Amino acid sequence: MPEFPEVPMNLVKPKEPVIGKVVGSETCLKGGRKSAGFVRHVAIDVSGTPLEGQLYPGQSFGIVPPGEDENGKPHKVRLYSLASPSWGEDGEGKVISTTPKRVIDEFTSQKDGDDESCHELFLGVCSNYICDAKVGDEVQVCGPNGKRFLLPVDRNAHDYVFMATGTGIAPFRSMCMELFDHPDGPTSSQVHLVMGSPYESDLLYDDLFRGYAEKHDNFHYHTAISRGANKQYVHGLVESQWEDVFNPVLSSERGLLYMCGLIGMQFGVYQLLGERGLSDDYMEIKDELQGVPVSDWDRETMRRYIRPSERMMVEVY
Repeated sequence: MPEFPEVPMNLVKPKEPVIGKVVGSETCLKGGRKSAGFVRHVAIDVSGTPLEGQLYPGQSFGIVPPGEDENGKPHKVRLYSLASPSWGEDGEGKVISTTPKRVIDEFTSQKDGDDESCHELFLGVCSNYICDAKVGDEVQVCGPNGKRFLLPVDRNAHDYVFMATGTGIAPFRSMCMELFDHPDGPTSSQVHLVMGSPYESDLLYDDLFRGYAEKHDNFHYHTAISRGANKQYVHGLVESQWEDVFNPVLSSERGLLYMCGLIGMQFGVYQLLGERGLSDDYMEIKDELQGVPVSDWDRETMRRYIRPSERMMVEVY
């Protein structure tokens, strides 16, 4: 089983955030956008704060947007996945980064008392705040958060399958940089990154990952485009290349599986692992689902009765 490192947690509390300064903001979409999404790569200088040099791949940090909510209370902290390696964007751990996507939607009623006839434009408070931020702007940050979605202590003792959709790619940028750009040299492990997006133009950090694939024989970059000609999702791509590509990694005792992104991704992967006889390796199935044919698993039963094992790390939203 993998051994994970002890990492710092909650060095800066949300109620007492420190000030970071935006030092970079740029789009990280491939280009020629077809969908309505806007995603940026935002770098924040936290030098001189307790966060300097204290964030690790797989962790997140908090941003506290200014102002008050509709009840007159200060806005609550929002968590964003770290997109930079442990040495930061600057090589010294002073500049951290993340991958925010603007939330732009119509209002829909969420709870009793909401106006069901209202369909006004809704803008995500923190996502648009951080995407709007200019170089030189100050932001309130806190953290770190997360102690399980991490790379193991011995990075070369395992092989990896990373599965992402949308901004779920952020921790895998961080992890891949840690694995292949480390001062001690690139990992010898096999690394498979599966990135799912609606269109090819929605691929995030595409140039970076294609560069790794060209430079390192042990890095493999797979893209699943759900609205392209082949209409393929992450679990479908993995299933279509199971025997030759993914089974050798996941059926090995060295294999570790990470998923980050939209919650729907995990259910197709759970079923695939169950169909391929790897349930015991990657999942803890509660008694209520024991003996039930995989074909009869539905989203609700999987959500309630399946938990990732020590070899599978899941962060979905």
